[in-house]
Amino acid sequence: MSKSDSYQQNYSKLQEIAQKLSQADNIDIDELVPMVDEATRAYTLCQSRIEAVESALSKRLDKTDTE
Repeated sequence: MSKSDSYQQNYSKLQEIAQKLSQADNIDIDELVPMVDEATRAYTLCQSRIEAVESALSKRLDKTDTE
C-alpha cells in the first residue's frame, strides 16, 4: 500500500477540506471544484480500505467459526 492509499492520510484530508468549507465565510469559487475532487478521491480511497478490512475480518471470523 502506498502512502497515498493510507486510510489515515485520506481521512485527514477529508477532515481538512470539511473544516475549510465549514469555516470559510468567503469560499474562492475557483478552489471549490478542486477541493471537491480531492475530497471525492479521498473518500473513495477510505471507503475502499474500509471494505477491504471488513472483507478480511469477515473471512477470518468465518474461518474461526468453522474450526
